[in-house]
Amino acid sequence: MPTDQLRLAELGLVDGFRRATAVAAVAASPLVGSGDGHGVDGLAVQALRAALGELDVDGVVVVGEGEKDEAPMLYVGERFGRAGRGSPVIDLAVDPVDGTRLAAAGAPGAMAVLAVAPRGALAALGAAHYLEKHVTWLPDAPAGAPVGELVARIAAARGVAASEVRVAVQERPRNEGFVAEARAAGASVELFVHGDVERSLRAAGGEAGLDLVSGIGGAPEGVLTAAAVRALGGSMWARLAPQSAEERQRVLADGLDLGRVWSLGELCGAPAWVFLSAVTECAPDGGVMPGVRTRPDGPAIVSTWHAGPGVDAMVGEVRVA
Repeated sequence: MPTDQLRLAELGLVDGFRRATAVAAVAASPLVGSGDGHGVDGLAVQALRAALGELDVDGVVVVGEGEKDEAPMLYVGERFGRAGRGSPVIDLAVDPVDGTRLAAAGAPGAMAVLAVAPRGALAALGAAHYLEKHVTWLPDAPAGAPVGELVARIAAARGVAASEVRVAVQERPRNEGFVAEARAAGASVELFVHGDVERSLRAAGGEAGLDLVSGIGGAPEGVLTAAAVRALGGSMWARLAPQSAEERQRVLADGLDLGRVWSLGELCGAPAWVFLSAVTECAPDGGVMPGVRTRPDGPAIVSTWHAGPGVDAMVGEVRVA
């Protein structure tokens, strides 16, 4: 069983991180369905930054959202927490609202999510905005294995025909090859528009009717996802996939190898914690979590989910005044 190097449970910090994501979810909730994605992000960032600042940790943001989407952000290198003697030294991967467009449209699948790991454990991908990512529940799936091989291995492990293997792919022109490969291998394909973190959690957990998530998506979400996959005992591999000449130049200038295959252990090098709160209805492990419920005469009720070293995924609620 993996040990918690950060001692978050021992130090009473698990509830603090759960509450931080819940506060972000509540802050974003007034603009759910408004069509204002930047507004949703801005409210969540402001609330999450304030909540993280109250925690007794020595923290640094190493993976943040914002620059790629020109949205409000917790920036890479930003420090947070009230570090004192004995406070854990942590790195943070964060997306104040994963599924901003879903929240803006009032659609399911939006969540406030962050991953907490020991200093230096999370991959710093520099100027990379996009990754080719493959996530599955299958233990020890080989890094670099193509979709067809992963489908075959999953089918063999489950003792079923390939047609019973379900693969999720984000519906983008850049991912048409992954869809074709999955179908050529005989798998069933689930296309989705937004919310790859939610799909990846379902695939890594192995009990939500989804076996594999494949395709090119956001690099920040990829590192955050790696922490979750490690917490859930799944497998993952990734490769840089710049989507413009400018991004390619930035990545090469950072000294990153475009041909390198990143294993799960390279993306997240130590047992990590993952925390999320539902902004709108979502299903990180296949079970439906309602979105933020507000009442005029009482605190907002937020559904939360977290997992960590030696802690199976747990669903709960946080009340935010």
